Order: sequence, then structure tokens, then C-alpha cells
Amino acid sequence: MYEIFEGLFIGNDIDCNIYSKNNDFAIIHACKTCHQRVLRYNKSLSQLDPNYLIYEMDNHLFLNLVDMPQELLPKYTNPIMMKAMSFIDDYISNKNILIHCNQGQSRSPSLALIYLARQNVISNVSYQSALKDFIKLYPIYNAGTGIALYLNHNWIDLINL
Repeated sequence: MYEIFEGLFIGNDIDCNIYSKNNDFAIIHACKTCHQRVLRYNKSLSQLDPNYLIYEMDNHLFLNLVDMPQELLPKYTNPIMMKAMSFIDDYISNKNILIHCNQGQSRSPSLALIYLARQNVISNVSYQSALKDFIKLYPIYNAGTGIALYLNHNWIDLINL
């Protein structure tokens, strides 16, 4: 687990297991496996289900977010990003925030990158300029192709969510 900004941590599945019952943390689970586990489904959830993209329970936010080689579609990903940003805003003043994905290299740091750019901690002019600044803070960032394309093509919208 790595503190990228005061009270904002990036982690992986191991960190999630360690901190998931710690009430000092609000946790964003940025991976489909956690979303599946909490909602108890195996392959896929109906797109008509109200929790298809996002499920919030107490101080936990579960996101149906998948790393894939194709660009993530704004139709699905924008609501996820919007909720993640508002969740951080809601909790950061009174809890530590852990954003985790399976390995802590793509999805969770991508959410942190957006948050830091929105807070003007790193450049928000473009995804490429934000990426340059973010890599200095989190050198193991390795966005999957799908999320990198999504961030690059939707950057202005993400900064203004």
C-alpha cells in the first residue's frame, strides 16, 4: 500500500484484505472480483440491475471495473468515475481512503490520477501531462490499454465531472 496523497492510498488485493475491516479506512474496490463477491454473482450481472456498475455499502464502494484491451466505454465508465470521485470527496476529510484493484498497477492508480488532477496536485491539462507528473509519484503505474485509451479520449470530461 502506498500513500499517494495525504490520506489517499493505492493498493492491491492483499491491502484490501488487511484493511477491509479497519474503520479508519473507506475503501474503493476497483475490480470486478470484489463487485461479484459482494453481490454474489458469478459470470455477469444483468445490465438492468441497479447495482450493475456501482454498489456502495457503508464505507465501501464496489465498482464493476475491468481491465481490458479495448477502450472502456464512457457509457459505463463515466458513472463509475463520477461516483468514485464523489466517494473520495465525501470521506477524505475524516477517513483514510484505500483505492485497490487486483495488482495496484492500473485501475486503482488511474482513479488516484484523476483525483489528483482534479485537485490540481498534478497537471490536469491533458492525460499525457498528468501521466508524466503521476509517474513521478507512483512509478509502478501501468495502465491497461483500455483504461489508458479511455483516460486519453475522455480527459476533459473526467476533470470536470
